[in-house]
Amino acid sequence: MASFGPTRRTVLQGALATSALTLSGLPAFADPAWKKYAGTSIEANLIKGPRGELLQRHEKEFTELTGIKVSSELIPEQQQRQKAVIELTSGKPNFDVVHVSYHVQKRQFDKAGWLADFSGFIKDPNLTTSDLKADDFSAAGQTYATTDKGQLRSLPWSVDYFMLYYNKEIFAKKNIPYPDTIEEMIKAAELLNDPKEGIAGFVGRGLRNANLPMWASIYLGYGLDFIDAKGNLLTDSPEAIEATKQYQYLLTKAGPPGIAGFNWMESQAAFIQGRAAMWLDGIGWAPPLEDPTRSRVVGKVGYGVIPKGPKIRASATYGDGIGVAETSKNKEAAYLYCEWAVSKLMGARLLQIGGGVPFRNSVIEDPETRAGVKMPKEWLDCVLGSAKVSKLGLPVIVPVAEFRDVIGAAITATLSGADPATEMKKATEQFKPILERSEKG
Repeated sequence: MASFGPTRRTVLQGALATSALTLSGLPAFADPAWKKYAGTSIEANLIKGPRGELLQRHEKEFTELTGIKVSSELIPEQQQRQKAVIELTSGKPNFDVVHVSYHVQKRQFDKAGWLADFSGFIKDPNLTTSDLKADDFSAAGQTYATTDKGQLRSLPWSVDYFMLYYNKEIFAKKNIPYPDTIEEMIKAAELLNDPKEGIAGFVGRGLRNANLPMWASIYLGYGLDFIDAKGNLLTDSPEAIEATKQYQYLLTKAGPPGIAGFNWMESQAAFIQGRAAMWLDGIGWAPPLEDPTRSRVVGKVGYGVIPKGPKIRASATYGDGIGVAETSKNKEAAYLYCEWAVSKLMGARLLQIGGGVPFRNSVIEDPETRAGVKMPKEWLDCVLGSAKVSKLGLPVIVPVAEFRDVIGAAITATLSGADPATEMKKATEQFKPILERSEKG
């Protein structure tokens, strides 16, 4: 029986030689299954960035394991999304494997039927290792990868959970505990806000479109989705309006000047310089905070699972996956590549280099993997805690960009004093026909 992936010696001699990464816990798998498609060649369409680059860097290992030759292309994110859609629409894509941005493309891909169904593959012991189970992925990952018909059309790969960064030193000076609820978070932000000292109680995305994830982090705590089971928008519901009021109050009463123009970059800059007590954003922005060459808050950062809303604790979640084109003539070989991409070995590498957070809980829970991560233990605990309360941060629709633009503009308008109820109702009416057209198309 051959092990899943290269030997421990190979790993230790490689780029992760100084980490605690090992192959313990990776199940043995029969050679014939991995080598069944030896000699096959597949093409992979990947997004240029830490995740795609990681796969390309180690793809020779996959070839050694399977005998399958891989030719991968790394394309900048926006261009990759466009290229993938254009080729899939043509019915003759030049790739077998495709990197999917779930939060933008899920509904579009599901509706078009562009990806191969993995439902049978993942249950086939001749194709799938015994440790790869759907329930090892976080709830959001399972939702992202599964169609409304129950088909598994991709494998969840990397996830970004929204959580709360907080400055422990600033909290300690005023003897304020970490907030358990959104209401407590708002009160703490007010108490910690100190304009005279140049410290904002809270910082986050105010910029139109970019603000949706932050607003969603508050709204999802009401226990609702963005669209109900009948397809009706809930962005003008009493809960959505109340969440908008909380967002407005938080940013205008405890945020720094000019916050309406803040994206994650400006928010991170304020926090990393010690000028903000709290920052709500994606967990993947953490590494620079612990870099002494860039950060003034090294050793002072707290990583907290999002505070609870009126109904539930919900971490707004975004992520990407990897799938196989329905038109591919090499589906099984391409599936093996996807399986390898989300394996515990590759997930551990991804986590340890700070390139992303795997959807697989078993990777994050593994002691040896955790030992090789340079980020504080509290950060990893936050990752795992957020996974348990993950909830999709955007509606699963085709016109996601338009949703972010229209609803985001309404939310940003409230930072200049506009009435939340008026703005959300107007934006909802504006977006309704856009959504209806997309569903009929």
